[in-house]
Amino acid sequence: MDTLVNRVANSPIKTINLEDYYPDHAVVAFDLKDYLYMELMLKEKDFRTALKEHDWDQYGGKVVCVYCSSDAIIPMWAYMLVATYLKGKVHDVYQGSTEAYLKNYYRDQIRQLPVDMYLDKPVVIKGCSDKPVPAAAYMELTLRVQSVAKSIMFGEPCSTVPVYKRPKPAK
Repeated sequence: MDTLVNRVANSPIKTINLEDYYPDHAVVAFDLKDYLYMELMLKEKDFRTALKEHDWDQYGGKVVCVYCSSDAIIPMWAYMLVATYLKGKVHDVYQGSTEAYLKNYYRDQIRQLPVDMYLDKPVVIKGCSDKPVPAAAYMELTLRVQSVAKSIMFGEPCSTVPVYKRPKPAK
């Protein structure tokens, strides 16, 4: 009787799923556009009143991305004022869109990733994701792993696209 061998399990291929590094905390947006007069300018008195009346508890334990989706010029103190209301209620505050936050978050996570386990190994960077992993994260991971990996592929282990193969040393 022939013994079945799981060639995938015995393969030296290492798979990295960027979705595994997605933030543990919910990431939500706080758009200053909603507090502008005619979506053009910030009136200090009205802004302060609106912030006092806002339900800040809804952001408890979350990452709050404070930004303005309109082209209005927002004074720096407006961001600072919002931060004072969020302090102590949230996991983190970020000035920028949720997309910008995720790019920076992933950059930081990938730069801390130990790459020793990928030394001289073929690496597959998993492609399908249920979470919004930014394209920048795939680029950052490629740059990080390329220095040690034998090769880098994108996709699923059963169907990959070659991205990088280390050149063979000259004889």
